[in-house]
Amino acid sequence: MADKIRIGMIGVGQIAQAHLKTYSKIEGADVVAAADINTERLENSAEEYGIPHTYTDFREMLKRDDIQAVDVCLHNNFHMPMTVAALEAGKDVYCEKPMAGAYTDAEHMLEVARNLGRKLAIQLGTLFGPATRVAKTLIGENQLGKVYHARSTGYRRLGRPYVDGYGAQAFVSREIAAGGALYDMGVYHIAQILYLLDNPTPKRISGKIYQETPIDPKRKADSGYDVEELGMGFVRFDDGLSMDIIESWAVHMDAFEGSSIFGSEGGIRLDPFGYFHRVGDMVIDSKIDLAGVSNRWQSVHGIGDVYDSPQNHWIAALQGRVELLPTAEIALNTMLISEGIYLSSRLGREVTADEIREKSESTAVSID
Repeated sequence: MADKIRIGMIGVGQIAQAHLKTYSKIEGADVVAAADINTERLENSAEEYGIPHTYTDFREMLKRDDIQAVDVCLHNNFHMPMTVAALEAGKDVYCEKPMAGAYTDAEHMLEVARNLGRKLAIQLGTLFGPATRVAKTLIGENQLGKVYHARSTGYRRLGRPYVDGYGAQAFVSREIAAGGALYDMGVYHIAQILYLLDNPTPKRISGKIYQETPIDPKRKADSGYDVEELGMGFVRFDDGLSMDIIESWAVHMDAFEGSSIFGSEGGIRLDPFGYFHRVGDMVIDSKIDLAGVSNRWQSVHGIGDVYDSPQNHWIAALQGRVELLPTAEIALNTMLISEGIYLSSRLGREVTADEIREKSESTAVSID
C-alpha cells in the first residue's frame, strides 16, 4: 500500500464537510490539520473527523513540514491568495471550484504551481462520473467522427443560494463569490465539455447574463444579491469547433436537456446518457450500462479507485499511482469562457480571448 498523504484543510465550512467526508473513506488520505477563523466550526470538525491539529491562522498550519497537500475550501475570491501561499510553502494544492474569482487570478495560480514544480488540482467532479468516462472512450475510439459542436447546460428552477432558502449570503455577493450561476454550477458543465474535447483553445466568446426573477425583498437586501441567475454564451474554438452554453439558477421553465456533443458520425447526450448514430438507413439511439462498464473497468481491468472521485484521483496522483488529470488547465479555460461571457454581456458584443486576458482584473481578497 502506498504511503498515506498527510493533508491540511484551509476552511472547514459547508463544502469542506463534503471534502472531509470523502477523505474519511479514502485509505490513502490522512487529514492531520485544519485552519478556520470560526473556532466553533473548527472544533466541531476536528472532533467529528479526528483532526489532531487545529489553527485559527492558516499561516501557522502551512509551517508544518509534515503536510504534503493542502485543500483550499473557501469562497472564490480567497482561492488565489490561499493557493499561492500554500504552493509557496512547498505544498501541493487541491482547490475548490471555480479556480478563482477572475481569470488573471487563476492564471497566476497555475503559473506559480508550474514555476515551483508543485501539483495543482481543481475540484471538477463531473470529470470523474461514469457518463464522462464512457463519452471520453467513445470519442477516443472515433465513434463520433469529426466533433464539431457541443452544448453545455445546467438547470435549477428556483435554486439561487440564500435568496431561495438555502446556503449563505456569500454565494450571491460579487465581492466574495465574483459570479453566480456560471461560477457555482456552470464550471462543472463547461469543464466537463472542455475535458471531452481535449481542452480546445477558445478564440472568441459572446454571451449575456440575466437577473430577472423576483426575489423576496428582505432576502435581497440582506444578501446584497448582485450576481447572475442565468448565463448564456457561445464560444468559437480553433479549427471551427463551437459550443453553446446555458446555465440557470432560476428560470420559469422545465428542465433543460443534458449537455451534449455533436459529431459527423454520432452524438452523445450526457444526462440522461445516450449515444446516437446511424448504420446505413438505420437511425439508432443507444443506451449504455454505465454502472456495468465502470465495474468492469475497475475490477476486470484493475483500474481500482483512481477515478472514483476527484479526491480519490488526487490522492492516487500524489501517491504516484496515476497521472494527474489536467484539471487546473481545464479550469483555467473554463474561467476564460465564463469571464468572456461577463465581458461580452457588459460590452454588448463578441469579445476575443486576448481581450478577456487583457481586461481581466483581480478580485482576490487580501490576506495580508
